[in-house]
Amino acid sequence: MREFSLPALYEVPADGNLTDLIHRNAAQHPDTAVLGRRVEGGWRDVTATEFLAEVRAAAKGLIASGVRPGDRVGLISRTRYEWVQLDFAIWSAGAVTVPVYETSSPEQVQWILGDSGAVAVIVESEAHAAAVESVRADLPELRHVWRLDAAGVDQLVAAGAGVADAAVDQATSAAGADDVATIVYTSGTTGRPKGCVLTHRNFFAECGNVVERLKPLFRTGECSVLLFLPAAHVFGRLVEVASVLAPIRIGCVPDIKNLTEELASFRPTLILGVPRVFEKVYNTARAKAQADGKGAIFDKAAATAIAYSRALSTPQGPSLALRLKHLVFDKLVYGKLRAVLGGRCEAAISGGAPLGERLGHFYRGIGFTVLEGYGLTETCAATAFNPYDRQKIGTVGQPLPGSVVRIADDGEVLIHGEHVFAGYWKNDKATAEALADGWFHTGDIGTLDEDGYLAITGRKKEILVTAGGKNVAPAVIEDRIRGHALVAECMVVGDGRPFVGALVTLDEEFLARWAADRGRPAGVTAAVLREDPELLAEVQKAVDDGNAAVSKAESVRKFRVLAHQFTEEAGHITPSLKLKRNVVAKDFADEIEAIYGA
Repeated sequence: MREFSLPALYEVPADGNLTDLIHRNAAQHPDTAVLGRRVEGGWRDVTATEFLAEVRAAAKGLIASGVRPGDRVGLISRTRYEWVQLDFAIWSAGAVTVPVYETSSPEQVQWILGDSGAVAVIVESEAHAAAVESVRADLPELRHVWRLDAAGVDQLVAAGAGVADAAVDQATSAAGADDVATIVYTSGTTGRPKGCVLTHRNFFAECGNVVERLKPLFRTGECSVLLFLPAAHVFGRLVEVASVLAPIRIGCVPDIKNLTEELASFRPTLILGVPRVFEKVYNTARAKAQADGKGAIFDKAAATAIAYSRALSTPQGPSLALRLKHLVFDKLVYGKLRAVLGGRCEAAISGGAPLGERLGHFYRGIGFTVLEGYGLTETCAATAFNPYDRQKIGTVGQPLPGSVVRIADDGEVLIHGEHVFAGYWKNDKATAEALADGWFHTGDIGTLDEDGYLAITGRKKEILVTAGGKNVAPAVIEDRIRGHALVAECMVVGDGRPFVGALVTLDEEFLARWAADRGRPAGVTAAVLREDPELLAEVQKAVDDGNAAVSKAESVRKFRVLAHQFTEEAGHITPSLKLKRNVVAKDFADEIEAIYGA
C-alpha cells in the first residue's frame, strides 16, 4: 500500500455557500468582467455587479414560483451563459441544482427528475420540453417547466418582480457549507445512473485548491477561460465554479462544431477539454498541411516538438541543434497552431480520459502546455492534476492539495479529502460500497511514483483475463489506437478468449478526407470501405502503435472495422464519451465472434 498527500492551499469556509462568491466579486471587483455573453457577431462582457443582479432577479422568480430551500430544480441545456446564471440563481433560492444532459432520452429525464424529486425544471428547447412532457405523468412532484428559447428567464424575472430583497437574502443564507449544492447523476456505463450528492464544501475544497495550485492561470483581470464542455458534466461545473471563485472571465459555447472560430473571437488564456478535442486539433492541422502539400514539413515539425519536449524533462535539456531546429519550426508551424487556439492561450487542462504521452509532448513542444488531470463525479471533478510548474507527462499529476491518494494492495486508487462526495442520493447500499472506511474506492487501477504523481492503468471491472490467464487493461491499448486520425473509437475484447482483439470505428470527417486523397468515390461510407485493403493497412498502423505500449500477450492480434460509429443515441457511449462495454459487446456480438472465427 502506498499513499501521497499535499497540504491544503485553500481554507474552506467554515460555513456559507457558493453564492458568497458572487457577492464577494460584486463587492471587491464590481466593474471586472466575470463572464462573456455570446451575442450576435461577438461577445458582451458581464461585470460582477451585473451578474449578481441577473442571478438575484432569476432567484426571485424561483422563490415566487414556490421553490423553497432544499428543493431540487432540474436544468436541461447546452452550455450557455444562462446555465451559469441559473445555477447560481437556484443556489440563491436555497435550492439544489440537478443537471441533466441535453442529449438525454425521455426515460433518462424521467429517472433523474423523478429520483431526485425535482419540483421544477428549466429546459433549453422545444425538444427538451417535449421530452419532459412525455413523462410528466410519472413526475408527480414536478410543478413548473420553463424554457430558455421561449423567454424562460424573462418569465422568471417577471414572476419575481414583487419579491423583496430580504426574501432572497433569507433563502440564499439557508444553505450551509455541508448542505447539498447539486446532485449529479453519473452517466452510468451499466445500470441506472446514480445521483452523486455534492455539497457546497465539496466545491469550495475542489475549486479553491485547483485555483491556488494553478494560480498563474487564474489571474483576475487578465485570464479567461472558454467553456465548451457539457455544463451538466462535473468537469464543466469545475470550470464554472473555479472561474467565479478566482474570479476570471468565462465564456460558454454550446458545442465544438465551430470551436476554431469561437477560440479566435473569445481569445481565452485557458481552455479545458477532453483528449478528443486535442486529438482533433492535431489531426485537423496535419490533414490541412497534407492537403496543402506540406505534410512532410508538418510531420518533421511534430517530431521536433515531441523531441524538444522530451528533452525538457532531461537534466541536460534540449541540445543546441534541437533548439535551433525548434526555433525554425516555431516560425513555420508552431506559431500558426497557437493562433488556431486563439492566440492568447497559455495552457489547457485535459480530463475525462488519458491524453497520451505523444500528444502531451507535442503540445508542450509547440509552446502550449496541456496539463493532464484525473477525477470522477464522486470527487467533484479533479482529484489529481499536473501542476503548471512541475508537469510530468504520462501521469495525471499529483493529488489535489488537501487530499490523499492511496494505492490499495490490489492496485485500486482510493481517495480521501473534503472534495469527496457525501454519498449517492437515496442509495445507502451503493454509498457504503463506495465510501468504505472513510475512503472513496474509485474502481480505477493506478500507481504512484516517488514524487506522488499518479498514473491510471485501467478499471478494475474492465480488466480482461484471456483464456491463457493474462490480465489485460484495455485503456492502455485503446487510448493509443484512438490517437490515429482515422479512428473514432476502439474497444478491446478478449475476456476468456485465446487472444486480444478489437472493434474499431472510423472518424467520418477524416474518412472522407482519406477517401478523397485516394480517389475513392465522394460520399463513400465506412460500411463500404471497412474491408478495403488500403484502409485496413492504415488502421493496422494504429493498432501497431497501440501494441507498442504493451506486451505481446496483451497486444491486439485481430481487429474488425465496424460499419457505423458508436453513438450515445444507440446507448453505446455515455454523454461523457465513456464506452458502455456491455452494450457494445451485446450489439456487436457477431463482429466479436468474427474476430475469433476460423
